[in-house]
Amino acid sequence: MSMYNPEDLMNMQHCNLLCLPENYQMKYYFYHGLSWPQLSYIAEDENGKIVGYVLAKMEEDPDDVPHGHITSLAVKRSHRRLGLAQKLMDQASRAMIENFNAKYVSLHVRKSNRAALHLYSNTLKFQISEIEPKYYADGEDAYAMKRDLAHMADEVRSQEKRERGTVAERAKNSVKLAKQQKAQTSKIHPPIHNDSDLFSSHF
Repeated sequence: MSMYNPEDLMNMQHCNLLCLPENYQMKYYFYHGLSWPQLSYIAEDENGKIVGYVLAKMEEDPDDVPHGHITSLAVKRSHRRLGLAQKLMDQASRAMIENFNAKYVSLHVRKSNRAALHLYSNTLKFQISEIEPKYYADGEDAYAMKRDLAHMADEVRSQEKRERGTVAERAKNSVKLAKQQKAQTSKIHPPIHNDSDLFSSHF
């Protein structure tokens, strides 16, 4: 699993066409990729072929706290039930926190999509915020859902603190080791004094 690259966009679109009825023109993928390159991720198989992706962005609402939105999530049928969707969603959410200090993430899902609803509600702890009538092009209603990111933000900060502590400890140990090596070198090779330091004459 990795952050998307611009050359991945065509394959992301292909995965979208295979998996979902909601499809987008390539310029919409470019819009996400150019505006929020840190937030979209891909999952690849052992041959490097894209088998899943998450397309995400930040919402630009000055009247609300910083929050992200999952535009599209898809995993090919051959690679479902492997936890890829959860990993993609968690990675995008984490990136929203780290890069934009997001407080929550939102998405829309079809009322009839039971598998997605189970993932969002039971595994990822999204909450239904409202029902949006006829949200989809075919007239189906959508659940608007939100996931609070406070708990994940705490985990991110704790991990960053641990990593800073580890780096500081390594630096401290490196300095200590360098001093020890210098002391040992001085014992083995005492400084050589120039004769002029030992015998000075004044005329």
